[in-house]
Amino acid sequence: MKNLILKRLFIVVCITTIIASCSQDDNTNEPLFVDGSVPEQVSNITVINEAGKSTVKYSLPKDKNLLYIKATYTIDNGTKMEVKSSYYKNSLILDGFAGAGEREVELVSVSRSEIESEPVKITINPEESPIFDVFKSLKIGPDFGGLFVEADNPKRKELAILVMQKDDNGDWVTTGNSIYTSTNDIFRTVRGLDTINYDFALTIRDRFLNTTDTLFQTIKPIYETEIPRSQYAGYPLPGDAPTNDFGFGLDRMFDNNFIGWPRIYITDAAPPAPHSFTIDLGAEVKISRVKIWDYPQGTAAGYFYYWQFNMRKFEIWGSNNPNPDGTYDSWNKLGDYEVIKPSGLPLTQQSAEDLEFAQDGFNWPIPITAPKYRYIRIKNLENWSGGGRLAIAEMRVYGDPR
Repeated sequence: MKNLILKRLFIVVCITTIIASCSQDDNTNEPLFVDGSVPEQVSNITVINEAGKSTVKYSLPKDKNLLYIKATYTIDNGTKMEVKSSYYKNSLILDGFAGAGEREVELVSVSRSEIESEPVKITINPEESPIFDVFKSLKIGPDFGGLFVEADNPKRKELAILVMQKDDNGDWVTTGNSIYTSTNDIFRTVRGLDTINYDFALTIRDRFLNTTDTLFQTIKPIYETEIPRSQYAGYPLPGDAPTNDFGFGLDRMFDNNFIGWPRIYITDAAPPAPHSFTIDLGAEVKISRVKIWDYPQGTAAGYFYYWQFNMRKFEIWGSNNPNPDGTYDSWNKLGDYEVIKPSGLPLTQQSAEDLEFAQDGFNWPIPITAPKYRYIRIKNLENWSGGGRLAIAEMRVYGDPR
């Protein structure tokens, strides 16, 4: 009986404690430290002006209650910006400016009680945003089945190239073909268009919603179609890489399986580079591009495309009458190619853009001056591990079979 009374008393005490705690919710957003003193200002301020931004360096006040330094400023499109830096650092990066010129910035010290110092007003002079240099380098033109978009982004600015077409009301609207990237050498294609004239408008926008002028151009795509994969067949030649380790044949590149092991083509590990293979397209084709989907290497961290046995540097050759001895005397080189990771990150690291780029497949253009070919030969010079072994999930050939 005594134990039962004690248990009930314990429950009542707990409930009372919970109610008392809940009744104090009105104070949950108050500062943890209550100190009415006003923090001192920053001093010894220096400014480094860069393209589209400025770095502000300063000496922190010797105040034990200091929590952070805050900068407030307004960018060109009228957006009010606020940047904070903890008391562990002595600098702030003020980003988001479009044009060059002087801007006023206010710096305040903020205490642990969220009390601000008197502002220090400074003037910065950022240079023009990098998006305008990207716009100056912007080029578009007709491509097989669509158009190409090319630009230089040496500062790897995070930006969007907005591709616009007119809607039924005659207004320019963005399409699903806009390009979002931070790579340095931008080259993208828009596919799936007929061989008629299209009016396009392109502008560049950064993450602060600053925009450049607009490039207007009329494009007439060049005809291409996918060569049916049912026509493809392996055409093994002496000197082509063996596939004895797993026995996965060339037909696995044409089975419409883009990710699943063991539906891939993979050559043996032992033979040194280069590793080559040969495909019969079934008929002579004016080839526009070869599209290759690398095999994603599965790891505990997810799938990696720029790794191990995926091709990194390779050549594509064409022939209509291959010499049966496997030599290259009867072949014409169509191009030298290299897979470039958009982010530039080191091996075993990849960004979301890297992943999206690889999952979409790599398009390798064939010179428009090249004649028709029935046979193509791919020679892998180096994979991402530095060897010759190659692994491919899928491959398609596009062009004009007429």
